[in-house]
Amino acid sequence: MNTRGENGSIISQTGEYALRAIVFLAMDPGIAYTTLQISVATKVPGAYLSKVMQALVRAGLVQSQRGFGGGFLLTRSPDSIALLEVLDAVDPIPRIRSCPLGLESHGINLCALHKKLDDATATIETVFRETTIGDLLVRPTQSIPLCNASQQ
Repeated sequence: MNTRGENGSIISQTGEYALRAIVFLAMDPGIAYTTLQISVATKVPGAYLSKVMQALVRAGLVQSQRGFGGGFLLTRSPDSIALLEVLDAVDPIPRIRSCPLGLESHGINLCALHKKLDDATATIETVFRETTIGDLLVRPTQSIPLCNASQQ
């Protein structure tokens, strides 16, 4: 199921869910949270979140601890985790590598339109590569990640 583009987003729903989970864990980096706790806080369905968290574990961004007091923890500081790493772990942003129309004469030589679209994607990747989870938590905005105004 491709959910890319929902709500005007350039990342998939899976990518959005992964970022929500990582941001939540980054808000208290020394505390382990269960899938249920993360699900409730981030409003991500539990079964879907379980799959997302396993992908984040495989990518080495979070670790899973079993038993009493167990749950998920970040493996690194929020300042050292780039948004692009999180997205690449679960659903990389697609690039245009060859003609989307399948025109044999174009092959990997993209036309001006598809080249420009791919260039825009490359720019977005650069911004996500240069932005860390820590950046999201310290940049002043009127909204705190994952919190309603009444919770602030």
